[in-house]
Amino acid sequence: MNLDNLMNLRFNPALGWPVGIAVAAIMIGFAIAVVVVHRRRKGESDETVWACVRRCAICIIIAILALTPSTIASTTSRAVNTTDVVIATDVTGSMAVDDAQYGSTKTMTRLDAAKKAIDDLTGIYDNSSFAAVHFGASATLDVPLTPDIGAIRNWATGLKTEPTAVSAGSNLDAPIDPLLVTLKQMRAAHPHDKIVLYYISDGEQTSAKPRRTFSSLRQYLDDAFTLGVGSEKGGQIPEVNAGTSDSSSDQTDTNDHGWVKDPATGQPGISKMNEKNLTNIADEMSGKCIVLDSAHKLDKSSVAAVSKHFRTVDTPKQRERVMPVVWPFSIVLALLLAMEMGSWLVNSRRLL
Repeated sequence: MNLDNLMNLRFNPALGWPVGIAVAAIMIGFAIAVVVVHRRRKGESDETVWACVRRCAICIIIAILALTPSTIASTTSRAVNTTDVVIATDVTGSMAVDDAQYGSTKTMTRLDAAKKAIDDLTGIYDNSSFAAVHFGASATLDVPLTPDIGAIRNWATGLKTEPTAVSAGSNLDAPIDPLLVTLKQMRAAHPHDKIVLYYISDGEQTSAKPRRTFSSLRQYLDDAFTLGVGSEKGGQIPEVNAGTSDSSSDQTDTNDHGWVKDPATGQPGISKMNEKNLTNIADEMSGKCIVLDSAHKLDKSSVAAVSKHFRTVDTPKQRERVMPVVWPFSIVLALLLAMEMGSWLVNSRRLL
């Protein structure tokens, strides 16, 4: 303990001020009593002055320890702010339409384009945590918040459009409720994190129910994007049976089951990407709509630039830390007690 530490020495009772003061007062009282008794019994007792000083010192040191002498050390703590990326992906039947493009002229299903976008997101936000939701007739949180990028990639690889038999039409607001719960929990658990939502869909709303607004999610988000997959020209919707793959490579198997028909005409229905719906949803979350096509993929869009703003950030903060300094007093107390024990043993042997 150097001179600077001695200058900064202050009391900070480990047992609290009331108990610390009470114990210290009692021990000071004992120290005074030791001196008073020694003076009154002077000449009538074999107690030496050294014994009196030693016992008085023991009481005073215990009083000091009760008040816990401490020094204040200034430290710098760092709060690490990271990014939490939430991905909500449409798996309704229209996502099996083979009219999407992603950074090239090659045509693929809308869901395949969504999978490529998710794979790019895991690269763009390489220091982040992810959560994943899929939605169709209903919505489910498939992957709770995790820093495991592999888990998100595996989830995306396994995505399939829902079977035609269980489809109840596209309802774009299906993921609102699970997203609201998930985002609220994330904000409570990680108040300093940046939360970014990616909503991937073709924007088609075929349900007769009016769409609910996404504005309730805005309070928990730092940024939001809607990613449009598909084309304005559109395409026919293949029928998908349970357990049937809908990827571009297996599209022939899907076509063997025919096309989803328009109830009004009895002819195969045409599904088109609705950019207006996606733009409206983005506006409700104070976000941005990005249409993914032959000229646009996420690593070449403004998303890559924006993501740098949300990378891990160290926020230094000065703090004062109380450091008890009791070991010097404890050593002295141990030595005095050892001397007192030795003196007691010598006197005991003398009286035998």
